[in-house]
Amino acid sequence: MITQSREVGMKFVTFAANRPGRPVLRAGVLGDGVVVDIDHAIAARGGEPLAGSSSDGGSELLTLIRAGDPAIEIARAATEHVVAAGDEHNGDEVIIHPAGDVQLVSPLPRPNSLRDYLVVEEHLRNCVAAGLIDSIADEWYNIPAHYKGNVDEIYGPDDTVPWPAYTDKLDYELEICAVIGTPGRRISAEDAGRHILGYTLYNDWSARDLQAREMSVGTGPGICKDFGSSIGPCIVTPDEFDRDNAHLEARIDGEVWSSGVLGAMHFSFEEIIEWTSQEETLRPGDLLGSGTVGRGCGAEMDRWITEGCVVELEAEGIGVLRNRVGRKGAGPTRIIDVDALR
Repeated sequence: MITQSREVGMKFVTFAANRPGRPVLRAGVLGDGVVVDIDHAIAARGGEPLAGSSSDGGSELLTLIRAGDPAIEIARAATEHVVAAGDEHNGDEVIIHPAGDVQLVSPLPRPNSLRDYLVVEEHLRNCVAAGLIDSIADEWYNIPAHYKGNVDEIYGPDDTVPWPAYTDKLDYELEICAVIGTPGRRISAEDAGRHILGYTLYNDWSARDLQAREMSVGTGPGICKDFGSSIGPCIVTPDEFDRDNAHLEARIDGEVWSSGVLGAMHFSFEEIIEWTSQEETLRPGDLLGSGTVGRGCGAEMDRWITEGCVVELEAEGIGVLRNRVGRKGAGPTRIIDVDALR
């Protein structure tokens, strides 16, 4: 049986379901070898749809998240019920899909926002040792600084990520994102935990040679990162993921390059939320990246991925986020064209 609640854990996904003429994107819950369609599970119990699909203008999982904790609880109860009852169909609608029969996409194909912080000191010290930066700035110890990513270039499981024509040094970055579920402003660190819906894997792809040029000007990164970020394969509720101790790994063509844990963050996600929400409202679907874990990218080791390679990020409790790297200048190749479905 799938165990799903804010107390016992849920894994939210967005998946492509076939419909006459073209697929649509649906919000689901990932269980033991199955994906449960949230809205069809709710309908089977006589409820009204909460998530919607891209064919009718909805934003799938983001719509559900925005509906708040009552909607999450309805989804939990409905999906748990249909699995326990073995209700695989509701009329012509499929409620429970074998996991191998559906294609997962990014759980949030277009997040509300994306902020990436830099709070793992081991990563920075490795960058100093590798000659990528001269030193760790004093101010790094005082504020959780971040840059804002591009929410219009999000990739999901099994998508081919583009190798931009303007870079010769493409790099992966093994990170974790906290996903905001409950909106808030001027949130204290002590109260911040209730605003976190869950966590997901995040690959902050970076064009390192262009990054060095852009950041030498004295600004943050630009097109060296804006061409693509990978998110997925699911969003797990906090009780499902031990963010400090869960084993993390990055594999390139099956070979382990990075292995470890997120470990000690100089600023916790709760402190990040407190800092960021001082004079702006955090909203459902906002993503807050941890920054790269120690030895979580090729640049730290002077080891570089190649065109056509397969990069897999794995986190205990979340799963595997797998992407193939495209050929230089060839552009993206998504498994499902999510833009066409919006």
